[in-house]
Amino acid sequence: MTLTRMLAEYASNVRFEDLPDEVVEYTKLCILDWYGSALAGKDEKQILSILELTQEWGGNEQATLITGGKSSIGNACLVNAASSHIVELDDIHKSSIIHAGTVVIPAAAAVAEAYGLSGKDLITAVAVGYEICYRIGEAVSPSHYYYWHNTATCGTFGSAAAAAKLLNLNVGQIMYALGNAGTQAAGLWEFIEDGANTKQLHTAKAAYNGALAALLAKKDFTSASKILEGRRGFFNAMSEKYDADKITRNLGKEFKIIENSFKIHASCRHTHPAMDCILNIMKENTLTHQQIQSISIKTYQTVLNITDNPNPDTVYASKFSSQFCAALIAMKGTASLIDYNNEILQSPELRNLMEKVSVEADPYYENAYPEKWGAKVVIKMKDGRTFSEGTDYPKGDPEKPADKEELIQKFITMTLDKVWNAEEKVQAILQLEEISAAEMMEAGEESCKQIQ
Repeated sequence: MTLTRMLAEYASNVRFEDLPDEVVEYTKLCILDWYGSALAGKDEKQILSILELTQEWGGNEQATLITGGKSSIGNACLVNAASSHIVELDDIHKSSIIHAGTVVIPAAAAVAEAYGLSGKDLITAVAVGYEICYRIGEAVSPSHYYYWHNTATCGTFGSAAAAAKLLNLNVGQIMYALGNAGTQAAGLWEFIEDGANTKQLHTAKAAYNGALAALLAKKDFTSASKILEGRRGFFNAMSEKYDADKITRNLGKEFKIIENSFKIHASCRHTHPAMDCILNIMKENTLTHQQIQSISIKTYQTVLNITDNPNPDTVYASKFSSQFCAALIAMKGTASLIDYNNEILQSPELRNLMEKVSVEADPYYENAYPEKWGAKVVIKMKDGRTFSEGTDYPKGDPEKPADKEELIQKFITMTLDKVWNAEEKVQAILQLEEISAAEMMEAGEESCKQIQ
């Protein structure tokens, strides 16, 4: 039996009634977190460019756009997935290195709304989508991640699986969906060298391509049956080292969505372990940034590969700079959406502090990655004092969880400057199993219209 068939049988067999209460509640929090990120990003220039293009294309009014109004399933995937990734506050899974919410949920929500499906259907599909993309990501990481953006590549499988589940495809058709998802999987890290807009295109296309693969499968559009392990399949083509056993280990006996991590800081997740340590040191010892002589960060190599940028020239690039993020959290004590702006980017005081930050790989943290995303920080003061702290897990990981109330507050904070009824949206998502997918997407819209 091929790996694709095993995953297809798994997806076909899962029912809402099979989901433990913990999984249902966790899935709703993932949807809440995704929606907050999407609303927070909806007015960004890159998202408006994608929106403008979809308007030029046109489309049947099947699914709600996060920017307002409705369009086709495909257009909703593009806009809603891109929007939810741009502010760097979307969820992350450590061992697969995937932001599943930004690709799985837009595809699932669009299909569920277009086909008039229930909140229970949506919850089940999202849990299945996370499960499948996380397993594939775990199988190819970390070698795949050097060149390939896992959210874009492995995430395409997750969005296809979620959409296929919602469409009630049979096992053979789900195999078609996964096969055609795999052949579309793409997304290179080279964009980070320029701080380019491509990262949003990655998530937009991962959601779109997954939905496309599932909708074509519904029409019996065939695909490779060994898209993962085949001689010219995903594993061999796109990773130097892979572990196929991770695809099926405990499949059906656990739900990986509860391994999901939530972001607290509005930057690349790889910057968070060090930021947490710096924040704790500064607070616990009542230090000020003016007293700092140097900040030394020891961590895993991927942090350097992705975020070793001592001179970011845009706000977006600053979110992928360990030096900037370390200096920011030391200086301000927060690193929320509003803390990343052009004024602070150009601040001579912050730039001076950035020059005192050094980042290097450490064998302990490198050997523990990607199961653990850790760092150790040593802060030396001008008066000779030295403070240090290390962590294996940043805040928001299951090992250091953010609770439900914190995630609700994060949602409200992310959407404060938006014309939206945040409380109404929160309530709809938290009672999703009692309403339809369309009702969830539309919640808050009437209040929004009244405010406008």
